[in-house]
Amino acid sequence: MKTVCLHDRGRIEAFLRRNVYLHLYGIGDLDDHYWPHTTWYALVDGEEVKAMALMYSGVPEPTLLALGEDEKIPFLRELLSSIVGLLPRHFYGHLSAPLSSVLAEHYKVISYGEHFKMALVDPDAVTGIDSPDVVELSSGDAEALLAFYAESYPNHSFEPCMLETNRYYGVRGPGGLISAAGVHVYSERYSVAALANVATHPEHRRRGLGRAVVSELCGNLLRTVDHVGLNVKAANTAAVDFYESLGFRAVASYEECQMVSGCSSG
Repeated sequence: MKTVCLHDRGRIEAFLRRNVYLHLYGIGDLDDHYWPHTTWYALVDGEEVKAMALMYSGVPEPTLLALGEDEKIPFLRELLSSIVGLLPRHFYGHLSAPLSSVLAEHYKVISYGEHFKMALVDPDAVTGIDSPDVVELSSGDAEALLAFYAESYPNHSFEPCMLETNRYYGVRGPGGLISAAGVHVYSERYSVAALANVATHPEHRRRGLGRAVVSELCGNLLRTVDHVGLNVKAANTAAVDFYESLGFRAVASYEECQMVSGCSSG
């Protein structure tokens, strides 16, 4: 087997489509909007792709996605070992659970624990929720969103360029935004979307605002895509319960971690 860098979107998509919700972000990153920021590595045996990893550089901290079912882990280990010399000095990782040990030989690994990939399996549970106060947000709301997230969700992943998807919604109060939800990845061409940056101001929680903005967002998404998912920290049981009440189900788990060069964790 050998390691190659893939440039054929059709070949990449065919591999990722074997498990859509596990690879939802990767499929979305095939879209023209994200594609220029991607580097795709694969372990191949002849013409057969055995494992695949994506390095995405379109965010402030490059992010490595190396995900697979249990039977794919040995191939992913081999792939990561072969590309470790090509990886940045610092990056974030979404890794199937055993794989951080491969990188720990070369990086200090800071783990943020187990996360779930959740899939929207019951659209009827999330659509049709009364949301008269929810409005669509635009690029002109970037500063307001940054201020809102700084106060309501300090660990957010929002970047103003995400508003270019036209898939952000919010509720305004007298002092500004009090609830918001949007996407991290959206592709009508590839029919996928990943929710992100769902938050409500601490002083306005338990009023159904989060349900309202997620309902409006998902109702909009389902008019153009077939697959909607999200990532959530497994230990955040309140968030997991919230999404389950809206028709999402956990379909896979993985580890999120940060890699820092200069010392190993081993």
